[in-house]
This record gives sequence, structure tokens and C-alpha cells, in this order.
Amino acid sequence: MPIIGRAGRASLRDFGGDGPAVLFIPSLINPPDVLDLDAERSLLRWLATQGLRPLLIDWGTPVPGEHDLSVAGHVETMLLPLIDGVGAPVALAGYCLGGTMALAAAALRPVTALALLATPWRFACYPDKTRRALNELWQAAEPATDALGLLAMEVLQAAFWRLDPKRTIAKYEAHGGRDPDDPAARSFVRLEDWANDGPPLTRGAARELFIDLFERDLPGKGEWQVDGTVIDPAKLAMPVLEIASTTDHIVPAATTPGIGERIDLSLGHVGMIVGGRARSSLWEPLARWLSQSTQPR
Repeated sequence: MPIIGRAGRASLRDFGGDGPAVLFIPSLINPPDVLDLDAERSLLRWLATQGLRPLLIDWGTPVPGEHDLSVAGHVETMLLPLIDGVGAPVALAGYCLGGTMALAAAALRPVTALALLATPWRFACYPDKTRRALNELWQAAEPATDALGLLAMEVLQAAFWRLDPKRTIAKYEAHGGRDPDDPAARSFVRLEDWANDGPPLTRGAARELFIDLFERDLPGKGEWQVDGTVIDPAKLAMPVLEIASTTDHIVPAATTPGIGERIDLSLGHVGMIVGGRARSSLWEPLARWLSQSTQPR
């Protein structure tokens, strides 16, 4: 899709469509492809047929000189300038850590609406076992991260595996029994290619993620600052929609901000976006809400 804006290494792609602009913010972890996986599983291409104009941020790959750029720094130096550059009222929709960043941007810019998809905010609500495991993983990875200035994608993938190791083993076991030419097998491989791909995190973003978010829970405590402002979800004035999953082990429903309207699903973290029930469970309710919430008031 054509690039209509840049801020540093980040770019903004336009998926077309007539209607209000909705800027989708993916996580810093993994590429943004999950929102446009293929012709049959593209939330954004479908939304472009529903009276909306989806825009998608691609964070790109860290460049020299960015080693100390934090998660908040990505919001300040890339996300906010891209929002400003749209030149029209815009709604925000964030997925996973991208939702955490979208919430911060919504506190700093007059956006029309905010949709949060599987968005962590109250990190203290993760199971204690998970937080301990992630802390141990960071302790092991920190020396190499400090030396390189980057946290490798492989370390992040190991972190995801630790959140639900049984499910990780089960999905590969199921795949091993499929005919390689089965469409389900090809679909699985396409999704795994996405899940195991992606640029490294900057040292600053990794440190903030593991220490300030997961260990110290600064957002949940009301102490996380972006661009010099403490981000308080309760102060957001625009319409807000949260979509969470009761079966999500990567972003458990208990960790979401708990604001605005709420839709609870029983789909996995990725399945809610690209699974067989994604269109009826998430795409269609999201499209209806965005259409209603972005109308001039």
C-alpha cells in the first residue's frame, strides 16, 4: 500500500477507502503484517470496504543512534508526528503493545475515537509466574542487549513461548499431522512466518518493556510518562472501545485498561485478528463502532 507519511524510520501506509481515517498502531514486536496477512485475512483491506479509511504504521527497523529509544520515545518521535501529518481528524486503533502506545497518543492529541485491541495496561495483573519468568529472561538477555544496543527478536519469541508453553507445543504437534498441501497447513506456515519475524527492539524499548512496564507496572500505577505527561486513561474524553479475550495468554483480559465500552471474546491473541471467527467476532463489531464513533458531533 502507498506510503503517505514518514517520521524517522516509521512509515504510514494508506489502505484506501472513503470515510473517516483510522490509524492502526501495531506492536513494536513482530511486523505489522498481522493486520494485513493475506487477501482472505486482512482486517484493514476489509475495513476499507466498510466506509472507513484505514492507515497503518510500519515501525521499520532500528537504525544506529537509536539504541536508547524507549517505548515512550517511539510515541514521541514517530507516532505523534505521523498523527499530526494526516492533516484530518483521525481515530486510533492499537493492537497489543501498539494499543498501550495508542492510549498514550490519545492523551496527547485530539483524536476522534480510540479502539484498544488486546491492549495491556495493568501489568501487575499478569500472573506472578509469568512476571517472574519474564524477569528471569530479561536478566539473562540484559548483558547482550547492553552490548549490542538491541534485543533480538528470538529473545522476544522465547518470552511469548514462556507465556503459554503447552499451547506452543500443541500447535506444532497439530501441524505435524497435516498434509503440506492442505490450505490449513499453508495458512499455519504463513502465520508462523509472521510470528517468528520482525526487527529487534532498541535497548531503551526493551528495558522499558521489561522493567518499567512488566516489573514496575508504571502504567497501572498511574506513573508512566510520555512526552512529559503522566498518562491517565480515566482522563480520556473521546469514545473508547476495548476488545479483550478471555482466552488470551499474551494479554490476559485482566490486564487491559478497563475504560470505555467493552467487548469480551473467547479467541486467542492472534486468532481474534486473523482466525476463522475473527470477522464476525471482531472485524464487524469494530467497523460498526468506528463508523458510529467517528461521526461529527
